[in-house]
Amino acid sequence: MLVKWMRCTVTDRRGFEQGQRRWAGLLGEPGFRGQGGGWSTRRDDVVHLFAFWESRSFYDSFMARSHDRLASAQAGTYTNMQVKLFDHRFDVKTGFEPRFTDADLVRIAHCRVHEEQAEHFALMQQKVWNPAMAGSPGMVRGLFCEAPGSEVLILSMWQSEAEHGKYRQERVERLSLRAGTEKDLIGLDGDIVRLLPQWTV
Repeated sequence: MLVKWMRCTVTDRRGFEQGQRRWAGLLGEPGFRGQGGGWSTRRDDVVHLFAFWESRSFYDSFMARSHDRLASAQAGTYTNMQVKLFDHRFDVKTGFEPRFTDADLVRIAHCRVHEEQAEHFALMQQKVWNPAMAGSPGMVRGLFCEAPGSEVLILSMWQSEAEHGKYRQERVERLSLRAGTEKDLIGLDGDIVRLLPQWTV
């Protein structure tokens, strides 16, 4: 599965939100699996969107045919659009599906990993981080995906900000030490996104 992560700064909130409704046109596109997103909880003008496709070839076909028509409704409503594509490698918890209806929040961890540490990082995600997240009340589902250049995106969906907050306070520092995360990483950035049901396709 191909995962597309989009991030932009919105300059015309009303226009952007109106244009966002046009993406319902993705339904019926061959290979399209789902899309959702919302506003950053850290910066009130930043939006994150996530789209899921069965494969790169289905996605490329959509980009060549229909993308520009759907995107035109949001022209001029945002700046600094950043788009990254990742390949799904494994689930956090089990049976990931690109559904957004049962979660309020998405936590993004965007990691740049030392190339020689990439396999160790993935292994520690499976052995240390995944069981801890999967066992946390309020964690719904997630996935670990990769892009060339040892770039990793970890998305986790949560029922509420409060549930995610409990996990953060109790666990993260201890798990990071156990997994040796500091040695694996060149850099880490992330965000917490409050999902909007009306943006779900």
